Amino acid sequence: MTGVGLAGVIIVGGLAGWIASLLAGQRHGLGPNLLTGVVGSFIGAVVANRLGIDILPGLASSLLVSVAGAAFLLSLLGLFRRRA
Repeated sequence: MTGVGLAGVIIVGGLAGWIASLLAGQRHGLGPNLLTGVVGSFIGAVVANRLGIDILPGLASSLLVSVAGAAFLLSLLGLFRRRA
């Protein structure tokens, strides 16, 4: 997440995890949402970088990439959870 500090990472991560869990139809608490959002933002940034997508600095673009990464993470975890 470019252009945000530690507080921004926590806020964007929490929002991204919460939005992704709503999109996935799951309910999580603050901790899992925060963890999902922060890990998802890392995944989203890496994927966007590999695809050559430039992420603009700021809250909106960071949130969009984070939500996409968190949704991807939740879908991957859902695949593993169904097989177990």
